[in-house]
Amino acid sequence: MPFWIPLALLAALAIAISYFLYSYRRHSLGLEAPEKKVEVCVLDKQSNPIIGAQPGDDNEEYWIYVEPTEGGPRREFMVGIHYFQALNPGDQGIMTYRGRQFLHFALQRD
Repeated sequence: MPFWIPLALLAALAIAISYFLYSYRRHSLGLEAPEKKVEVCVLDKQSNPIIGAQPGDDNEEYWIYVEPTEGGPRREFMVGIHYFQALNPGDQGIMTYRGRQFLHFALQRD
């Protein structure tokens, strides 16, 4: 068997693994993802206690559930307490995010 065949297979495997890791980091983890803005409607919000929180640390995490007004998948984002208190189900606005990281919400007034 020629020597170049296993070498070519190893090179193809290395390229496939590196592309998978790049895609996983960008799309699943949101690392190096582009910043996006989309018009959304807040569907729900929820606060969850953090088990084992140390004194002085936050003892809850806050989540909002949104859906694009143009249609698309529903998504959830962890937000800070200020956004959690300011947003209510049914609110609409422009949300800015990067991958899975919430950045900003600009509420649209009637």
